[in-house]
Amino acid sequence: MTTMASDLPDVRRHELADFLRSRRERITPEQVGLVRGRRRRTPGLRREEVAQLSAVGVTWYTWLEQARDIKVSAQVLDALARALLLDRSERGHLFSLGGAVDPSPGADCPSVTPGLRAMLEQLDPIPACVQNSRYDILAHNRTYGRLLCDLDTVAPEDRNCMILAYTNEQWRSSVVDLPEVNRLMAAKFRRAMADHLAEPAWKALLRRLEESSEEFREIWARHEVVGAGGRTKVFRNAHVGLLRVEHTDLWLGPSSGPRMVTYAPADEETRQRLHRLLDLALAGD
Repeated sequence: MTTMASDLPDVRRHELADFLRSRRERITPEQVGLVRGRRRRTPGLRREEVAQLSAVGVTWYTWLEQARDIKVSAQVLDALARALLLDRSERGHLFSLGGAVDPSPGADCPSVTPGLRAMLEQLDPIPACVQNSRYDILAHNRTYGRLLCDLDTVAPEDRNCMILAYTNEQWRSSVVDLPEVNRLMAAKFRRAMADHLAEPAWKALLRRLEESSEEFREIWARHEVVGAGGRTKVFRNAHVGLLRVEHTDLWLGPSSGPRMVTYAPADEETRQRLHRLLDLALAGD
């Protein structure tokens, strides 16, 4: 197996090794569908069993637990997290120690705290959500959930504004001036991706968009770049009609990180219609 030196400092490599060992030793063979032999003396799983479950080499995994200076990819960390039955907090800790970004779209964002979720609810009937720079929708309030489509019926792995804008017909029909909106979104996405070109989750999203949308392929080939910024948007909601809103991004950290997106009503008619949309959302709960 070819190995590469990692960029991890020595202390982090040892912490990663200790963490993997502790998680391995707490799991019984029966938990992962293995048969316990009579001569088993190792507490928990053996190294070769973790390697087998993760589809990595035994020697390579042994080196990882020995804190050797080797490169570990996000894909391998994902496989190890699954093999070791890590919960969300443990999975996040594993990726932090490995110096990698979790490629799982469903992974919790540490910025979405209970307080932030409460704030989203308090903003109703102003549509609001939390997105990362990849346009994954990490959390939303009730009005946003009915703004462009019935978001609660969308599979968690598909709750991404780029995917929805190019493939979800209900979302697309709700956006007035769809070609221009999608062009600007793709240009913002390209600028954001410049900082994440090697990350598996970004590459997977780009590949999925290129495979599923001819419109996206044509726009992406233009290599347009646009910075983030607020603007007036117009939506045609299927339940309450035309909505004119002011789009604002409230950054929750560095500008390349997660943000709260809000759509304040631009006129009185929109304000009243957003109240009606919230009532419809509450009635459907």
